[in-house]
Amino acid sequence: MAGMLESVGVEPDDEAVYRALLGTPECTVAELAAGTGRDQAAIRRSVARLEELGMLSRTAHRPARLIPARPDVAVEVLVARRQAELERARSAAAGLVAEMQSPARYRPENLVEVIVGQPAIAARYAQLQNGTERELLVLDRPPYAAEPADSDSRERQLLRSQVDVRVIYSPESLALPGGVDVALDAAAAGERARVHPRVPIKLAVSDRSIALLPLAMDQMRGSALVVRESALVEALAQLFHLLWDQAMPLVSTTADDGAGTGVDRRLLTMLAAGLKDDAIARQLDVSSRTVGRRVAELMARLGARTRFEAGVRAQRLL
Repeated sequence: MAGMLESVGVEPDDEAVYRALLGTPECTVAELAAGTGRDQAAIRRSVARLEELGMLSRTAHRPARLIPARPDVAVEVLVARRQAELERARSAAAGLVAEMQSPARYRPENLVEVIVGQPAIAARYAQLQNGTERELLVLDRPPYAAEPADSDSRERQLLRSQVDVRVIYSPESLALPGGVDVALDAAAAGERARVHPRVPIKLAVSDRSIALLPLAMDQMRGSALVVRESALVEALAQLFHLLWDQAMPLVSTTADDGAGTGVDRRLLTMLAAGLKDDAIARQLDVSSRTVGRRVAELMARLGARTRFEAGVRAQRLL
């Protein structure tokens, strides 16, 4: 598990020492070395770096004993420090632009760029998210190039910054393990989320000025296109809005909509998305027979003749 804090400046070896110290607080360097199987010189170097980062302190008596800082407090300080560094870098970039004699000369000549490889695509999507100021439009379907946790974290930052984030989920997205909960959590955080039974392509459009989409229709991991300000970007945004008008909002997990429990609302979301009983059962961790029985009960309560109609009627109650 070491390496989780590397993004905030903690080296993996130092994190391993910090984790060991959390399990045996107030031990000495010698005891920590014996417990981790590392030599004392290496432990001392890690301890010095961790102390500089504010992740541990030492007692005054000799030999000094090491006291780890609370992880939530220590990491929050490191995150705040890293955010401040990024803001300084952003301000510096704005200053450099002001120094340019003719910024227009640096506009990319090629409006379409090909990105190859999953890491490069994930990095470009992160760049696109971070650069969004007003609106982010996403057609969501697997497979994914970026780590979901990283992408979700950046989206939460956009939502906190009052960016309008709209996502249309495909049934394939919701059928993934935990997919429904991920979508509902994002909606609860402020994302405007809908479901469409036929999402034709993966797509992200930022501020109607730049778009990211796969080079091949059925995948995003191998290669992708970055399209900059052009009629094509506007056409892709129009495609999104056409699908948005046809799509159905996710069933809220908090609204008092008469649909019953939170489990029922999740079930209705999956019905509206067109998921089969087996896929719904995996999401809810119940049997397909239980799903069938619960669907029948909900259909009767809502006066729906079909499963899809049950999802539609539940949406209209919001």
